[in-house]
Amino acid sequence: MSVTDSAAKPASAPASRRLTTARAIAEGIAQEMERDSAVVVLGEDIGKYGGIFGATGGLLDQFGPERVMDTPISETAFIGLGAGAAVEGMRPVVELMFADFFGVAMDQIYNHMAKIHFESGGNVRVPMVLMMAAGGGYSDAEQHSQCLWGTFAHLPGMKVVVPSNPADAKGLMISAIRDDNPVIYVFHKGVMGLPWMARNPRSVGPVPAEPYETPIGKAAVAREGRDATVVTVSLSVHHALDVAQQMSAEHGVELEVIDLRSLVPLDREAILGSVAKTGHLLIVDEDYQSFGMSGEIAAIVAETDPGMLRAPVRRVAVPDVPIPYARALEQAVLPVPDRILKAARELVGA
Repeated sequence: MSVTDSAAKPASAPASRRLTTARAIAEGIAQEMERDSAVVVLGEDIGKYGGIFGATGGLLDQFGPERVMDTPISETAFIGLGAGAAVEGMRPVVELMFADFFGVAMDQIYNHMAKIHFESGGNVRVPMVLMMAAGGGYSDAEQHSQCLWGTFAHLPGMKVVVPSNPADAKGLMISAIRDDNPVIYVFHKGVMGLPWMARNPRSVGPVPAEPYETPIGKAAVAREGRDATVVTVSLSVHHALDVAQQMSAEHGVELEVIDLRSLVPLDREAILGSVAKTGHLLIVDEDYQSFGMSGEIAAIVAETDPGMLRAPVRRVAVPDVPIPYARALEQAVLPVPDRILKAARELVGA
């Protein structure tokens, strides 16, 4: 299995060296800005405000307004600016405040950022990071709560990374900035360690002080197990770990949790290796169920060797409805621990 243990990097950090995911992202960007003068940051409220999710905090004071540029509220303009700067040799990190806002700039993202390298016969590079917040759980309704990483993964020409913890968030950001391809970098608000979100104890963790790369396209084993495989990303990794602990305590069932960390490239070998070991597969995704990540992973197993499965694949994802505003309705559609637990019990007959 080409699975990288996500604990390998954090283990080298001093116990006192703990950051929130938001702080880890900002540190990764800052270290790349120190290393490479071509790295610039732009977007809405990313300067003095530090980004509404904290991912660019402190960068304006450290690097000044020529390299950390607050832009008008025009996603079309500043994402287009980022693509143009990348073509001309810069390495821009562009923050699209919410993933939901990508629609007004889809031409700049999909027809420019993602395709220029292909259209130029490989002669023109677009080393650009498009960073965005995703996810629900705090009653911000249908226009501010979607994940949509499956939408970007469906469109060829861009890498798509989705960290779940502080150490990976820093390492993946550094890898994304250094990559010569355009990279979509999606962070879930629930993993950022924000004081106004529900407390997530794993959103603060050990992060090495030195710069390092977390490889794009290599999944991590967040928890080893023998009885069933849970494949997931982002905040759902945390939910899956909570469920795995409960299943172990109550039923003696050991779930293996695979944190994909990136959708493009997708670590197919890690998925298949784990399912071959456990014989059961549960896919958890906060994106929409139809035509998305969960279906793709199920298809990979079915097309490779369906005989490795001892039970049908189970999926826990967002049904094909807009994310509701009402708290009870929102919790009903999100892949919360109760839904994951129910599916896991049904999968293994616990």
